[in-house]
Amino acid sequence: MAVSDLLKRPAVVFSAIAVIGVAFGAAGIFSELSDKKQQAQDTTQAKGIVSQPRPEFTLPDLTGEPRTIKEWDGKVIAVNFWATWCPPCKREIPSFNALQAEMGAAGLQFVGIAIDDHKSVVDYTKDTAIDYPVLVSEEDGIAVARQYGNMTGILPYTVIIDRQGRVAYTRYGELSEAAARQVIRSLL
Repeated sequence: MAVSDLLKRPAVVFSAIAVIGVAFGAAGIFSELSDKKQQAQDTTQAKGIVSQPRPEFTLPDLTGEPRTIKEWDGKVIAVNFWATWCPPCKREIPSFNALQAEMGAAGLQFVGIAIDDHKSVVDYTKDTAIDYPVLVSEEDGIAVARQYGNMTGILPYTVIIDRQGRVAYTRYGELSEAAARQVIRSLL
């Protein structure tokens, strides 16, 4: 019997579709398990940077001026990796503005690192106030995120550094204002 004859039979077509569906479903489950395993490894790597000296970096700000992490030595630094196309990243900004206003005088400094193109970030900041330095760099920003333990590029990603320049806390995904406040207060 030819393949064209088999395709005329609804039961054969349905069976073939079912087999293909099961195969893709199994592939999806294995992919999801693999992703979870990778994320667990990455979380371990990110936590492995806790208590380590912060990596040094220099990236351009919105005006193109090079800024270095050393600028904020002696402060508690919250480095937030974000992008304009990332909804949870954008949801964090008002909380980070509030925390900067509340605790800046006590020694807190937020620094945003936009993993995005310069024009998108400049355009975004025209309509959205960000009350802390924003550094912008796609490729170099990704490299800095990796140095800070983010091996998969999950955004947002926040690293909080103590006054001695050691990584004290890392967080994949959206960081609530309450959780950020608790960590930051313990370091001020």
